[in-house]
Amino acid sequence: MVMSVRRAPPLPLMFLLMIHGVSSADWGVNYRDSHICALKHSAVIMRCTYTYPTGYKIKKVFWTKNSVRVGNEYPDLSEDPEYSQRLQYLGDKQQNCTIRLSHVTQKDSYMYYFRFITDESGEWKDDEKWLGVPGVSLNVTDLQVESPETVKEGDSVRLTCNSSCALTDRATFIWYRNSQPLTERRDRNNQLLLQSVRREDTGRYSCGVQGHTYISPAVQLNVTYPPNSVSVSISPSAEIVEGDSVTLICSSDSNPPPEISWFKEGSFVGSGRIYNISKISSNHSGEYKCKSSNKHGWKYSAVTLNVMWVSSADLRVSYGHSHICALKDSSVIMSCTYTYPTGYQIRKVFWTKNPVKGEEPPDLSKDPEYSQRLQYLGDKQQNCTIRLSHVTQKDSQKYYFSLIADKPGLSNWIKQWITTVKDDVKWIGAQGASLTVTDLQVESPETVTEGDSVHLTCKSSCALTDRATFIWYRNSQPLTERRDRNNQLLLQSVRREDTGRYSCGVQGHTYISPAVQLSVTYPPNSVSVSISPSGEIVEGDSVTLICSSDSNPPPEINWFKEGRFLRSGRIYNISKISSNHSGEYKCKSSNKHGWKYSAVTLNVMYPPKDVAVSNFSLSDVIAERDSVTLICSSDSNPPAEMSWFKGRTFVGSGSIYSISNISSDDRGEYKCKSSNEHGVKYSDPVILNVMYPPKNVSVSISPSAEIVEGDSVTLICSSDSNPPPEISWFKEGSFVGSGRIYNISKISSNHSGEYKCESSNKHGEKYSAVTLNVMCELIILQ
Repeated sequence: MVMSVRRAPPLPLMFLLMIHGVSSADWGVNYRDSHICALKHSAVIMRCTYTYPTGYKIKKVFWTKNSVRVGNEYPDLSEDPEYSQRLQYLGDKQQNCTIRLSHVTQKDSYMYYFRFITDESGEWKDDEKWLGVPGVSLNVTDLQVESPETVKEGDSVRLTCNSSCALTDRATFIWYRNSQPLTERRDRNNQLLLQSVRREDTGRYSCGVQGHTYISPAVQLNVTYPPNSVSVSISPSAEIVEGDSVTLICSSDSNPPPEISWFKEGSFVGSGRIYNISKISSNHSGEYKCKSSNKHGWKYSAVTLNVMWVSSADLRVSYGHSHICALKDSSVIMSCTYTYPTGYQIRKVFWTKNPVKGEEPPDLSKDPEYSQRLQYLGDKQQNCTIRLSHVTQKDSQKYYFSLIADKPGLSNWIKQWITTVKDDVKWIGAQGASLTVTDLQVESPETVTEGDSVHLTCKSSCALTDRATFIWYRNSQPLTERRDRNNQLLLQSVRREDTGRYSCGVQGHTYISPAVQLSVTYPPNSVSVSISPSGEIVEGDSVTLICSSDSNPPPEINWFKEGRFLRSGRIYNISKISSNHSGEYKCKSSNKHGWKYSAVTLNVMYPPKDVAVSNFSLSDVIAERDSVTLICSSDSNPPAEMSWFKGRTFVGSGSIYSISNISSDDRGEYKCKSSNEHGVKYSDPVILNVMYPPKNVSVSISPSAEIVEGDSVTLICSSDSNPPPEISWFKEGSFVGSGRIYNISKISSNHSGEYKCESSNKHGEKYSAVTLNVMCELIILQ
């Protein structure tokens, strides 16, 4: 595309010379792209060539922006601190004027121009300065992911990577979930299509462009689904004996989190993920069902409790804790002391689990699953304490201390006891130590409104035996906010900065719970409108209005011009802008929590149009000595300068041209010239028709020589008047005829005398006289 060039004159009061249709012998600048849309943080190449006539030498080449002078010259961007380290001139001083601008941001969205200065070789002349217009319009865009906040499993969803303008370089879009690149196919290039979406698709999505480092802000996609993988676990998992405490735990995978209800043989017995039965009896035997439900559906899981009765025995063991609740991956100490009847000798001590009557209990120290993790801390006298390390939920069992003893003097007699505990005066055998290993789960609302208070609870399937100090994390970073009720995190007057993935742990332990997302919703804030390009807007330009807003959930954006709805969407484009587009534009950002406006005014510059002249005089008819006022009206921005011409002659300046005491010399065709820096236009001509009485009245005689009887004579009356006059002829006071010409054929002496021409119109009259002297013809008689 060949651009015109503007020549900067030596004198500041002269206008710039605009040269169109540049040939090889003329001045010219050619930009390959007049509009460039570039990604934030990328490098932009503005390709450009230029020509100039032979006989000139290039003194300086540089690029400028916005065609605005600083003093008498346009600023050189290579000397601007904001550009000097990022701008690289790739051209030369012959014909190539290409540049590279690196690390661009939205602040770089301007109109850029190439400028060169020459002198004429061999002569001392003023420099010739040229500016290539209209230049290159650079629009720098970021990327924004447009996505629904939630989607149901099995549905299809499209995520769109939006930019404020169409990228000039062909773009291949890359998608990320939780900062990891995805390989799913793209639809329409800038769209990610997730067909039959799965729960694993939940995450924070962002997008980028191949070959660029910039990545958009991440947007959360939440996949909801009905309960699945519903199961019930029993703790402890060993044989259940009357008097034990039993915990039923319902596990379920669903989004949103399910409501849990418990039923025994059809009757409702409780709510919540955990159902506890303390001091269980045979009446508690039966089938228990856990119902997991959310708005998308429900599912059951069942388990049967079989409560056993165990008799007392002769061995007494005292456990430090009959029920131990330990954190996953921790070490558990089961403290224990024992006594046995006198006369017996201890042969072996060991710990076992899940004993079966009639069978020798297994020694856990020889079990591969325990041998590396179990350490006996006791002796063969009274201490039977053990440590079990790196416990998991699989270790949730009932554990027993066992010994084998014989009585001296009774050879080959061996007796085995299983540990018992005396309850007051009643003995209940095989009580053991019940171990429940728990993980941690954060219980939190999925969303909360900014300004509300929210409790996050770090839940375990049982109450930890060792006193626990809970630690909270947001996005894997520890928090210092105060804790409430020890295992609760209270966020008072929650802020948008509190959005994140929360997890919890216990001081002194490495295990941290799975993270749960907390989304803080809030009304639109920081609403602003930016204009691209940001320089002067001239009729015919393309202009983009971009509405930026911070809100959760993402806002709906609507555009209004002076109260009238225009369209929806974050970006509002106006191509080939005209003066009709001038005015105030408002962006309304709204979500379910509220709305907020931001306004911007577009001031479109355009050349004069609708130029017209009005004639203001005291009457419809203009007569000599009247006063006349001509007023020139014009629509333009910036306001136009007015010049007045009579015919082709300049007669005055300003929007008003007044003529006082008008005369016939002022009649004629008048035009108003309206001009600003963007163009010139003339009004249609206005005719001033000045009325005046006759003047310059004169009579001529034809022929002009001596008049002799018998000749033919013509009297002609000349007069200047408006409207044209009526002419009357008088001879010595007597009317003799009308019209400009009065003919006398075959004149005689009787025609001698004074003749008057009367010239008259409605504005006045005037006379002119002439005397005819008719000569007698002389006859000579012989």
